[in-house]
Amino acid sequence: MEVKGYKSRVCDNELQEQLEASGAVLVEGAKWCGKTYTARHAAGSALYMQDRDNSKRYKQIALNKPSLLLDGATPRLIDEWEEAPVLWDAVRFAVDMRGEVGQFILTGSAVPKENKDAGEDEQRMHSGVGRIAPLRMRTMSLWESEESNGAVSLQSLFDEQPDIAAQSDLTIEQLAYAVCRGGWPASIRLKERAALKTPRNYIEEVINFDVHRVDGVEKNPLRVRKLLESLARNISTMASNETIMADVRATDQSMAPNTFAAYMSALRRIFIVDDVPAWSPALRSKTTIRTSAKRHFVDPSVAAALLRISPAGLLKDFNTFGFLFEDLCARDLRVYAQALDGELFHYHDKNGLECDLVIALRDKRWAAVEVKLGMHEEEDAAKHLLALAADIDSQKMEKPSFLMILTGGQYAYRREDGVYVVPIGCLKN
Repeated sequence: MEVKGYKSRVCDNELQEQLEASGAVLVEGAKWCGKTYTARHAAGSALYMQDRDNSKRYKQIALNKPSLLLDGATPRLIDEWEEAPVLWDAVRFAVDMRGEVGQFILTGSAVPKENKDAGEDEQRMHSGVGRIAPLRMRTMSLWESEESNGAVSLQSLFDEQPDIAAQSDLTIEQLAYAVCRGGWPASIRLKERAALKTPRNYIEEVINFDVHRVDGVEKNPLRVRKLLESLARNISTMASNETIMADVRATDQSMAPNTFAAYMSALRRIFIVDDVPAWSPALRSKTTIRTSAKRHFVDPSVAAALLRISPAGLLKDFNTFGFLFEDLCARDLRVYAQALDGELFHYHDKNGLECDLVIALRDKRWAAVEVKLGMHEEEDAAKHLLALAADIDSQKMEKPSFLMILTGGQYAYRREDGVYVVPIGCLKN
């Protein structure tokens, strides 16, 4: 289907590949990240379950004869399928009956909670494994928003490109703005003042509507806000659950462990919380590896909005800027790594050796990344990367494909010790 003004996304190719391999594809991600437009771009026809002129009728049809809603040119887009969970099984059954790939694209901005008390018509009954392939979508990377010039390819680094030489077009002021505006597709073309309102509006939607809708359980909006604010204050750190709960309690909002778990589960199911898990490599040493995840949001603008900080404010507080910059880098690397059939992790051991981010591909290749907003910490970052590489047991796993310092600076080059220095404004998948 033609989508006027559509900006290409890194996951466009991933979606096409999944459609060629599966009967249906489930595109999941946070609200406003561009799922519908990307799916429409690949679809032959579409059904919009949140179309208020028709949604009630669609839901009635879904309960009585859901196959009627699946009729249309393929791939048929079912947008926000979770509005009528029975459509999941209808799609799965249709895929089985048709016996062809590329039949449906489902989009969803929330993972529905199974309701044990619901009737069969009100909940999905089967997992969809083998019929419905998942595809995670995030907000736009700097390459997708055309703010990175893409002079350095992550793929080429994994392919052991011998040398790089490039220059980023992004100034530190533009980088601060990119952090606060975020990668929300609707905000990319807006003027600065309007664009900065997008993440603020998103937060209000989450607090006042989405976090309750996902499981139908009413939650204290003030408690949700304080929890999100605490997560923002601890962005890009390994802050424990106890630390987060204590921080919330300090604002006079009670937070019992079971309440914390329920709230965090809801935030994950609407994809706003996007923590980076710990990496557990085979090491020469017997050091203990910490297994706590790093706190991250789906987009750095979420933390900026919760901290009530503007681009000008970030330029006056480089400590906060550094943490939010790492959140931005984690978002971009996740988008790029996924396109290479990889995942993102972090590393930290009991001896204090850490690595901000680790990209691990399914073919067993991996790379270590240190994130530094400025260049004054370059030497320490390189030492950390080289120390981690030296501690890897090369008899049990491959040596790193590359070591990289990802920066907010201007120049991309390879150091004499082999470590790459790459501005985020030069990177692409």
